[in-house]
Amino acid sequence: MTNLATRFFFTAALCGLIGMIWGIQMSASHDHTLSPAHGHLNLIGFVAMSVFGTYYALSPKAAASRLANVHFVIAIAAVLVLTPGIALAISESGETLAKLGSVLALLSMVLFAVVIFRHGIEQMNTAGQGSGAHRQPAGK
Repeated sequence: MTNLATRFFFTAALCGLIGMIWGIQMSASHDHTLSPAHGHLNLIGFVAMSVFGTYYALSPKAAASRLANVHFVIAIAAVLVLTPGIALAISESGETLAKLGSVLALLSMVLFAVVIFRHGIEQMNTAGQGSGAHRQPAGK
């Protein structure tokens, strides 16, 4: 899986699948104590990763940047730290991971904004092939 968009989409699908299984387990057990952690897994793991993947699929030059690959690593770390961190905080086992995961999630979104600012959105010609033209990012 070398394509960044594919990595984001695969991660989104995996998080969505885990989130659905977890939701079914909560429903079957009638124990919704960890629903905030479940919600963050779905929101950051599925929704945000899908949005990131869509942008990088539409903007291959942005996806080829080093910063975009750093963004992927930070986004994965955010999900892997924040979700169990929220579960631990709910069970009163400490809030450190939840706090760290929140900072990682914020950093992930900041990196995404920087990538968009730097690269804009690539324009497609009528044949659906990249024309090489770019919308100029703000300030350029």
